[in-house]
Amino acid sequence: MAEARILVADDEPKMVHLVTEVLTASGFAVLSTALGREAIEMVAVEQPDLLILDIGLAGKMDGFEVAQRVREFSNIPIIMLTAKARESDLLQGFDAGTDDYLTKPFGARELLARIRALLNRSRLESVTPSQASIQCGPLRIDLARRRVTMDGQLASLTRTEYNLLHELATHPNRVMLHEELLTRVWGVEYRNDLDYLRAYVRYLRRKLEPDPANPQLIITQVGVGYMLVCQEEHT
Repeated sequence: MAEARILVADDEPKMVHLVTEVLTASGFAVLSTALGREAIEMVAVEQPDLLILDIGLAGKMDGFEVAQRVREFSNIPIIMLTAKARESDLLQGFDAGTDDYLTKPFGARELLARIRALLNRSRLESVTPSQASIQCGPLRIDLARRRVTMDGQLASLTRTEYNLLHELATHPNRVMLHEELLTRVWGVEYRNDLDYLRAYVRYLRRKLEPDPANPQLIITQVGVGYMLVCQEEHT
């Protein structure tokens, strides 16, 4: 963890200075830029381990566009910074491919906890799975390649979408509690953040369900959790 490199993309010098001090004091190497286009180039060239991305950036690109562009070629964990905890910003950030968000102002402990949780998840994802695939009716998950198909058609999922689906698929036909899913997919620090879970279930349904408004694959147990309905046992 101490060798991880973090790119900070923010056009507020005071914020960059504060975040840099916190991270370097914890053993991280820090890169920074105020420009969206430069942030994209630095992700490609420098290959940092994590990106902290402000919505407002200098130049013509905002954080949402930067996240979308980065997701075209990289699965780097992304934490989005927002000035206000607006649901529209949260959902737009998730839709662009961000993994987490922090509302300004935030504390050093919270920032470090989020960073460590994301880096740990990212490293666990690189472990080779013991089984080759999971089959759930028309849904197939290729574990080795982290590739998901529905009726033979490729479903393009973000890292977090894939992790959530994988967690549901490894416990087929079983209701998984909200807190259980949040802890397993996001980390114990997120066990009460139901907005995360609801948003990502919505995204998965859009990509996997023929009729997302009337889901047949990912079922809601109101007030309890979610279940992946499988007609066939996974292999």
